[in-house]
Amino acid sequence: MLRQLFLSLGVIAGTVALWIAYVPAAMPFLDRIGVLDLVGVEHAEAEDAGGGGGWGGGGPATVVAAPVGEGRIGDRVVAIGDGEALRRVELRAEATGQIVEIGVAPGARIEKGALVVRLDDEAERIALERARLTLDDARDQAGRLERLSDTGAVTDVRRREAELALRQAELAVREAEYDLAERRVRAPIAGWTGVPGIEVGDRVRAGDTLITITDRSEILIDFRVPERVASRVAPGMALEARPLALPDRRLAGEVRAVDALVDPASRTLRVQGRVDNDADLLRGGMAFEVALDFPGETLPAVDPLAVQWSGEGSYVWAVREGTATRVPVTIRQRDADRVLVEGDLAPDERVVTEGVQGLRPGAEVRVAEPQAARAAPAQRKL
Repeated sequence: MLRQLFLSLGVIAGTVALWIAYVPAAMPFLDRIGVLDLVGVEHAEAEDAGGGGGWGGGGPATVVAAPVGEGRIGDRVVAIGDGEALRRVELRAEATGQIVEIGVAPGARIEKGALVVRLDDEAERIALERARLTLDDARDQAGRLERLSDTGAVTDVRRREAELALRQAELAVREAEYDLAERRVRAPIAGWTGVPGIEVGDRVRAGDTLITITDRSEILIDFRVPERVASRVAPGMALEARPLALPDRRLAGEVRAVDALVDPASRTLRVQGRVDNDADLLRGGMAFEVALDFPGETLPAVDPLAVQWSGEGSYVWAVREGTATRVPVTIRQRDADRVLVEGDLAPDERVVTEGVQGLRPGAEVRVAEPQAARAAPAQRKL
């Protein structure tokens, strides 16, 4: 047992000696915990035995440092909204009559001005023809009186009566044309037709719905944002929309309109967004996840390896005038290649990323160049 005890002590002593020789930060650490006093080794003697500064000896600790960059903290608001077509028109009958023609197929594309429904218009055609005949007769009568007026055979009263009859005949033609046009329902916009509930032969009354036309070239999305960003939302602001029915598809859009009042019950503001529907994959009534990104405050950005932890919280080691300074920081945002922190750090100031073991406030450090293949992500300024 004594032999094993002495052998174990020898192994421990050898391990400590190797640690002192090849890890420069070991000496301060062993000195603080009292191991050097226990084995009877002076700190200065151990530094001399280490062979000088650098990676394998005493003196200033050799570290790798990276400059402090700058970045903006992201503020992202996500909401669920309902989509609707850019325009939606319900065509209604302007007159009572029987349907004799339907000019569109269900769910088909229709152009503006195309004939949708024609009602029985025989009576209106007859009335228009009669009005035209009356107009022709009134024109002839007015022309004869105009020619006779130079001879003095026609009084002014007779001539005015003829002119009035001509105007009335012209108005009668316009009225007959209007009545005939009311029997033909045309598309006021270009778009897609719905499924009509009418057939040829049905009799409709004035005001009955005939068909719905939807312009879904763009989709409008109604959603709400919290009142804390109410002053930062404006028309034209970019947004990202994701249809819940198509989770892998993300669409770029913009804010179309912003409501003027915050809802006091929900403390939210109504916003209307707009996205293009060139591929015609979206429909009105679909649900969307809408995201708005707001630029936040500018904060120092450091390499993730520079952030250390203790019982008091997070901190970094800053290299100032050749010595290590412990700077407490608060992490505000963490990314894969940088950490945005809040603390007493200046842009381009260097923080230690390697060799932090055993550093203490005020310790002298020597900054070594990192390997060429190792980039310092926090150096990039965004």
